[in-house]
Amino acid sequence: MLKRKSKLFLMKIFSLFSVVRGYNIPIIVLAQYLSAIFILDKEQRALDIILDWRLFIIVFVSTLAISSGYIINNFYDSEKDLINRPKKTMLDRLVSQQTKLKVYFGLNFLATALAFIISWRASLFFAVYIFLIWFYSHKLKKYPIVGNLTASLLAVLPFFGILLYFKNFYPEIFAHATFLYLLILIREMIKDLENLKGDIANNYQTIPVRFGEQTSKQVISILTIFTTMPVFVLIENYDVGYMDMYFYISLIILIFFLFKLWKSESQKQYIQLHNILKSIIVAGVFCIVLIDPSVLLNGRAILKF
Repeated sequence: MLKRKSKLFLMKIFSLFSVVRGYNIPIIVLAQYLSAIFILDKEQRALDIILDWRLFIIVFVSTLAISSGYIINNFYDSEKDLINRPKKTMLDRLVSQQTKLKVYFGLNFLATALAFIISWRASLFFAVYIFLIWFYSHKLKKYPIVGNLTASLLAVLPFFGILLYFKNFYPEIFAHATFLYLLILIREMIKDLENLKGDIANNYQTIPVRFGEQTSKQVISILTIFTTMPVFVLIENYDVGYMDMYFYISLIILIFFLFKLWKSESQKQYIQLHNILKSIIVAGVFCIVLIDPSVLLNGRAILKF
C-alpha cells in the first residue's frame, strides 16, 4: 500500500514537471546568464556576473513566473490539448486543476516577493508580467495575430528584465532580440497550424482557423524573410565573433524550412517544422558563447563597441 502511494506521488510530481515544462527551465536559465555575460555586460568579468546574487534572484524569479505561466496556460487549454496532445494531456491530468491553481498562485506570490528584494520596480515588472501571461492565456490567445504577437512578446520579456538590471540599451541587443522574437513568432504560428483541430473544436480564432492554412503559410513565409534583416544588421554592423556562422547556418535551415512548410499538410509535418524552429532557438542559446569564446578561458570579454 505504501509502495503504491509512493509510486502515485512520483507520478504526480512527474505530471507537474510536465505541466510546468521543467525541461525548458534549464535552457531559459542558461540563455539568461549567457546573454548577461556575452551581450548585456561585456565589460564585467564572467565570474562576477555568475556570482551576482541580485542577478540570480532576477533569473530565479523569471523561472518562477514562466513556470506559473505554463500552469495557467495548461489550465485554460486542457480541453484543446486533449484533442491535440492526448497522451501529454492524460499525464498532465494526474494533477487536479485545483492543485495546479494552488501551485500557480504560490509561484506567483513567491516570484513577486523575491523580486521585491531587488526593488519595488522589479516586483512591479514581474507582477505586470504575470498578469499579462494570465490575460493572454484567458483571453488574447483565442484571437488571430494579437495572440501570436503577445505570446512571442511574453517569451522574450524576461530578458528585458535583465536588460533593465544592467541598463545597457545598445542597438546590438535589440537586433538580437528582434531575431529571437521573429523566430518565436513564426513558431507560434506553426503551433496554430499544428493545433488546428483543437482550435476549431474550442472556437479559438487563430489565423488558420479564421483565414485558412494558405494565408497562414503566406504570413509565416513573409516573417521568415524578415529574419534576414536583424541578421544582416548584426553581421554587417557589429562584431558577433564566430556567432556569424550560427546566423548563416540558421538562414540556410530557414530556407529548407520554407520549402517544407509549403509541402506540409498534416499535424505530424507541422510538428516537424515546430521542432526545426525549436532547434534553431536552442542552438542559438549555446552559440552565444561564440561571440567571444575567450571569456571561457580568461573570464573577461574582450569585445568592445
